[in-house]
Amino acid sequence: MYVGRFVVVGPTVGAYRVSSRSFPNRQAVRRDDTVTVEPTPDAPETDNPYISYNGVRLTDRGAVVGNGSHVDPIAEKLELGYPARDALAQVLLSLDFEKDDYDTPRIAGIVGVDAADPTTAADGPGAVIGTVRRDALLVEEVTEPTLVATYEEDSPAAFDLAAESAESAAREVYDHEFEHAVCSAGVAGEAGDFDLSVYNGA
Repeated sequence: MYVGRFVVVGPTVGAYRVSSRSFPNRQAVRRDDTVTVEPTPDAPETDNPYISYNGVRLTDRGAVVGNGSHVDPIAEKLELGYPARDALAQVLLSLDFEKDDYDTPRIAGIVGVDAADPTTAADGPGAVIGTVRRDALLVEEVTEPTLVATYEEDSPAAFDLAAESAESAAREVYDHEFEHAVCSAGVAGEAGDFDLSVYNGA
């Protein structure tokens, strides 16, 4: 099954995978507390605005994962003190689905949300996941690994993620049976103490 790009979000572990039939020449590059998805050196030139973006941003209040330019403003709102649910919902609603040929949904989640956050009920680290599609805006707290993808699996649903570390999360989602894997990133930990990893295939 081809589900396009997808995120998996849980209270202490999460991941993002780029899956693509049209633009496979991309890589995940870690830069300090950020993972950037960008073209490989041999990629053909394109003016597509959705090809390169930050797919993961770490903050002191949670780790943001997502499939586009909305990752940065979500992280910035977290850093300004917005509750996790509100940061996710406001940015997704503001930017809306991608205006491409497929009305591609924007998907995002926040891993390791600070336990003091008023929008999560968890005693320890919490997690929030969301998507904005042409027909819906969905944002919800999750207590177990949950997936949302741009196609087919475009509503949050439980996902069997065994990984406990950032490195194993990145590798596990890359190796998942969903088709056309390109690159991935994994994050593990909680607010203020995250590990981050990328995987670009063998």
